[in-house]
Amino acid sequence: MKISIISVGNIKEKYLKDAILEYSKRLSKYTKIEFLNTSDEPICDNPSAKDIEIVKNKEGERLLKLIPSASYKVVLDLKGKMLSSEELASKILDIFSYNNSHISFIIGGSLGLSDAVLNSADFHLCFSKMTFPHQLMQVILLEQVYRAFKINNNETYHK
Repeated sequence: MKISIISVGNIKEKYLKDAILEYSKRLSKYTKIEFLNTSDEPICDNPSAKDIEIVKNKEGERLLKLIPSASYKVVLDLKGKMLSSEELASKILDIFSYNNSHISFIIGGSLGLSDAVLNSADFHLCFSKMTFPHQLMQVILLEQVYRAFKINNNETYHK
């Protein structure tokens, strides 16, 4: 089993790096995990709709090059399906059991994901209708993936 976290932008904040390192260490008991990222595309203040589309497309092209083609692709998408922790655990178990031994979670930049990346996905996952910084989404995602493995292994974890 392998999980790839593919995202736009570098994590600069130490507290986020520390949290990512902690959850990566916890997850190493269950699965191999890798992080692949690409730089964010610069954008001007007050961008037009066309400027936004150009940025998303450039970031999308770079993301698509990083996504392992043989993996099951899950994009984090505000228009995706919302799942409970238990449902996410079940989804991950189903993917590993019946579809693929490699899951790629794709996190877009501050403007979201391009249509090309969204269209390449096997599943669209929404964590919340609220907006979170894309750097923080790595931590939130890792925590929920860790929780999913604990649930799937009938191990206790705080609620």
